[in-house]
Amino acid sequence: MIAGLEVRLAQLAASGQTITYGALARDLGLTGPGVIAQLTQALETLMERDAALDLPLRAALCCGRLNGDLPGSGFFQKAATLGCYHDQDQAQFVKTQRAQLFALP
Repeated sequence: MIAGLEVRLAQLAASGQTITYGALARDLGLTGPGVIAQLTQALETLMERDAALDLPLRAALCCGRLNGDLPGSGFFQKAATLGCYHDQDQAQFVKTQRAQLFALP
C-alpha cells in the first residue's frame, strides 16, 4: 500500500491538490473495517521517512472531512513527535508544508 500511497500523494502534489482521508482510501482501493486506521499507519510511516530526509511531510496533503482544510489531530501529534511541529499555528504549518510539496519538481 505504501507504494500506491506515495504515487497518489505525488500526483496530488504535482497538481497542487489536497484530498480527504476517505477519498484517498477509496483511490487506493481500501475497503472494509479499519480502513482509516490502515491509511493513518501508512501516512505515519511516510511522515517518518520524510522527516528523516528533512523533506516536507506528504501527509499534509490530507484533510479531515470535518477539519476544514487541515489534516486530523494525529498528523500534528506525529509531526511533533518527529520534531517537525512545535505548537505553531496549525494552518500556517500545513500551508508551509503544502507550499513546499507543490513546489517539488
